[in-house]
Order: sequence, then C-alpha cells, then structure tokens
Amino acid sequence: MRSPQDEVQDEGARPAGPVSDTGLSQMGESSASSPPAGEASEPEAQAVEEDFAKLLADAEQQKEEYLELARRTKADFENFRKRAAADVQAAQTRGKVAVAREVIDAVDNLERALEAAEDGAALREGVEMVLSGLRETLTRNGVEAVDPKGEKFDPTKHEALSTQPVEGTESGVVVEVLQKGYALGDQLVRPARVVVSS
Repeated sequence: MRSPQDEVQDEGARPAGPVSDTGLSQMGESSASSPPAGEASEPEAQAVEEDFAKLLADAEQQKEEYLELARRTKADFENFRKRAAADVQAAQTRGKVAVAREVIDAVDNLERALEAAEDGAALREGVEMVLSGLRETLTRNGVEAVDPKGEKFDPTKHEALSTQPVEGTESGVVVEVLQKGYALGDQLVRPARVVVSS
C-alpha cells in the first residue's frame, strides 16, 4: 500500500499538467538543429570566409604595389648608374681634350722648328725625339692627327683659310693643309686649317 509521501514524490518527478508528444518532438528538433558547442553556424562560417578572402585580396594588392615599387626603384638606380658612368666618361674626355690642346701647340712649334733646321743635323735629331714623344703621348690618350688633303671640304671638321683655283681639281676639295686637325674619337679637338679649291 502506497503512503501519502510516495504519492508526493511521484508528483514531484512528473511535470505538472499533460505532456504531449508534440512538445517532446519539438524539444528533440531544437536540440538537433542547434550546432554543437564550440562550432560556428553556417552564416558565421561564411562571414569568416569572406573576411579571409578580403584580407587575402588586400595582401595580394599590397604585394603587387611593393613589387612595382621595387621594379621602379631598380630601373631608377640603373638609369642613375648609366648617367653617372656617362658623366665620368664625359669628364675624362674633357680632361684629355684640354691636355691635347696644350700639347698640340707644342707639336706645331716643333714641326715648324724642324722645317727651319734643315741643315742642323743634331738639332733636328733632338727636336724629332721630342716631337715623337709628344705624338706618342697624344696617341696613347686617343688623340689622332687629321690630315684631310684631297678630301671634300667639311666645315664641321675643317677651317678654310683661303681658296684658290686648281687646274684639274673640282671645287670644294682640300688642296693644302696648313695645320693638321686633331680628334679624340668622335670629338673634334681642333679643326684642320686648310686651303680649298675654288
């Protein structure tokens, strides 16, 4: 036989009121549809993926910008290196031209001295040695004499001191070189002073 205390305990174990099957099934569905603890829902996972894709795109864009900056910097440095090398070369050429102009005058004087010293053998030999040394110095520095006799007159390379008619020679030809010209590579140090046929 059940005592009143047993009945009270049974009532405390059961929920008050009727329990329907629908309520039980809803409780089951609710627990089944909610994600397990610690896992993100599908919308949250999609938002994370979108954020990651955006960060990746930003990083890719920054990488391209840095690469482009590095390429430009490299090109600028290469241009600077070429300009500096060209400036050094131009300065060397200017220095050689300045020296050549001074030496050329001495060569001219020695050549005139040789012409005037036809009879003095010892003097002639000494002058020839000095002249030979000066010519070698010019050649070592890339300075070459220009003797345009017989060539067509070129005002960019020659300086016409006079003209004269020469039988059998067309007009505008160098018929006499009064003073040789000198050039350092493509740069004219001094034009040749010439007489041109008229």
